[in-house]
Amino acid sequence: MLLRRGLSAALFALQVVRALQVAPNQDLKGIYALAKRRVPKHADKFSFTLVDGKMDAFQIGDAHNGIHVECTTVSACARGLYTYLTQHGGVDIWWTGSRLGELPSPLPKVGKPVKGQALVPYRYHFNTVTFDYTAAFWDLNQWELELDWLALRGVNLPLAWVGYEYILIETFREAGLSDADIADFLSGPAFQAWNRFGNIQGSWGGDLPMAWVNDQFALQKRILKRMVELGMTPVLAAFTGFVPRALTKLYPNASIATGSQWSGFPTSLTNDSFLEPFDPLFATMQKSFITKQQAAYGADISHIYTLDQYNENDPFSGDPAYLRNVTASTFASLRAADPDATWLMQGWLFFSSSAFWTNERIEAYLGGVPGNDSMIILDLYSEAAPQWNRTQSYYGKQWVWCELHDYGGNMGFEGNLDELTHGPLAALSSPGSSMKGIGLTMEGQEGNEIVYDVLLDQAWSPTPLNISSYVDGWVSRRYPVKHLPQAALDAWRILSTTVYNNKNPNTQATIKGIYELAPSLTGLTNRTGHHPTAIPYNTNSTILAALKLLLKAKAQQPTLSAVPEFAYDVVDVARQLLSNRFTDLYTALAKTYNAASSTADSVNATGQPLLTLLSDLDELLYTNDNFLLSKWIADARKWSHGSPSYAAYLEYNARNQITLWGPDGEINDYASKAWAGLVGTYYKKRWEAFLDYLVKTKRTGQTYNATAVSSTMLAIGEKWGNGTWGTAEGERWGVHGDTWEVVAKVLHRWE
Repeated sequence: MLLRRGLSAALFALQVVRALQVAPNQDLKGIYALAKRRVPKHADKFSFTLVDGKMDAFQIGDAHNGIHVECTTVSACARGLYTYLTQHGGVDIWWTGSRLGELPSPLPKVGKPVKGQALVPYRYHFNTVTFDYTAAFWDLNQWELELDWLALRGVNLPLAWVGYEYILIETFREAGLSDADIADFLSGPAFQAWNRFGNIQGSWGGDLPMAWVNDQFALQKRILKRMVELGMTPVLAAFTGFVPRALTKLYPNASIATGSQWSGFPTSLTNDSFLEPFDPLFATMQKSFITKQQAAYGADISHIYTLDQYNENDPFSGDPAYLRNVTASTFASLRAADPDATWLMQGWLFFSSSAFWTNERIEAYLGGVPGNDSMIILDLYSEAAPQWNRTQSYYGKQWVWCELHDYGGNMGFEGNLDELTHGPLAALSSPGSSMKGIGLTMEGQEGNEIVYDVLLDQAWSPTPLNISSYVDGWVSRRYPVKHLPQAALDAWRILSTTVYNNKNPNTQATIKGIYELAPSLTGLTNRTGHHPTAIPYNTNSTILAALKLLLKAKAQQPTLSAVPEFAYDVVDVARQLLSNRFTDLYTALAKTYNAASSTADSVNATGQPLLTLLSDLDELLYTNDNFLLSKWIADARKWSHGSPSYAAYLEYNARNQITLWGPDGEINDYASKAWAGLVGTYYKKRWEAFLDYLVKTKRTGQTYNATAVSSTMLAIGEKWGNGTWGTAEGERWGVHGDTWEVVAKVLHRWE
């Protein structure tokens, strides 16, 4: 340990007394504020002291008037506070809300001082696309919960994309581009991540309003201030090189390449223009961008910059010398603007475009950046498709072991807890390892919280966490009632050893419910890869059994019904049951339809249970605030400043992302969600139309036409995407129904 070794209990107590006699250290004001926010009744019972140390480390112990945390960094202070709150106080903070305020009184004693130390220097969080799939419409209150959740778990390196467009627009204006030129380039609020990546340009549904740009810029100032207060180093944006097409007219001699088409989008919305980094104009615009950013946020809040040039967008040339020149010039531009700059990039391209990114090309691309400490690479999908091992630990560059897991904010259960507790340690101890971090890079934060908690906790343990005891402790904090029934623990023991112990290499991601996909007779079930629909476990012995045990626990301890996370979990497990049952019903429908003896009546009879199930699923999800489409839409519309046209624009963005994802369904259903309202007014409508079509073909003798079915589904999507929530039948705001009554109904019907 890098804390003072041999620190006696007496000396520790003396230091505590001294700490309590002086005002809080200036650097620790953020931690004291965190304590006041999350444990207001006990905030004055916590004290903190910074001590010297090379690694993030802490020690917690009893003080004469409460609890003292001694730490080497502000981030370690937060982790030390969290360790006390969870391991001694039995409370926790979740995506669904903070329960830290339920800390018991008087405060439980620590006894022998407890030490902790981070395994790695960097604990990272966020995927670039999380800022759209989950946080697109977040306000400050939502960001505050997120940042406290991160800080307490020890995250010290969060990505910070919010407000990027404000600085970018100012940079473009300085280069001589008109507002019209810039507007043609920028994308809508729900799609900005892919504009930042250079995958898309322009917007469908209307230009990006300056009101949005200004509001996000103001929000970013507050986010960054809080990140710094909490001991985090925000990863800031940089000029990437993606520019409006009009720049070629202003600078006809500039080296500007045309990027590749992305995901079937029309040319007008993709094939982004890329200013080559070795062109002098690139360095000029980089200097302009970073200078403006420093003026806006402060010159020293961070020197780490995110910059991704080839995310699902192959380079102009595969020549190693060209690739080396690109990165050498890019890094030179960063250092010219900020002499202390470090370049952070996502390593997704090396997996997604592995045919292009041979080891020779990767080595050349990374080799253009001098020194191994000048760059940090996020090994984005380490738990299933690591690239560090084929690249000799990224040829010595710093890299972060990351869990991706969730694509598009999909919500199905899945996890591999064994890999999350062993994989990072194996990578760290591998010969020649240059691994410097552990992090989360999920595309969306939409459930499966345990698989993310465990990785952030593993970042503070030099040995693999014991999954059995870890899960028991996690459940006890999640359901903090007196005399927690064994049935609740047993439910999660089943889930953690089956659903969350998935060793199938073909389904290492959230499992997508096929009811969320555009109906078809083929291609829906048993999908593998990173959008799997194959279910790698037995539903009856896992999901159904866990649901029954949770309900048994509630019967034994009725106070569980008042615990928000318990209610959430019961709805979530019941949701997964219905999702899996839908696959069974669909399989039966397809079999009936394809049988030579089938009739219109037999097809209709086999198909009706699918529609009944979707109605039940919609009713179930409506009972919990965390599963509402109306919440997503309300979050979007609240940024409209009362303008009906602006609100409609924001709602269109929100609707399109989770359905068609593009003007014509280019990435249809990629970001699908199990949300009340979406199930009832969209997914069910599609399956009703599909069943009607199947029945019609049997009645008329028509041949099944997949193209006609796709056209019908696209038309449904376009009509739904242009709607205004609350104006059509069945569109409701807020929670409806009683969770326990609806779950009982679900269990009775679908057991």
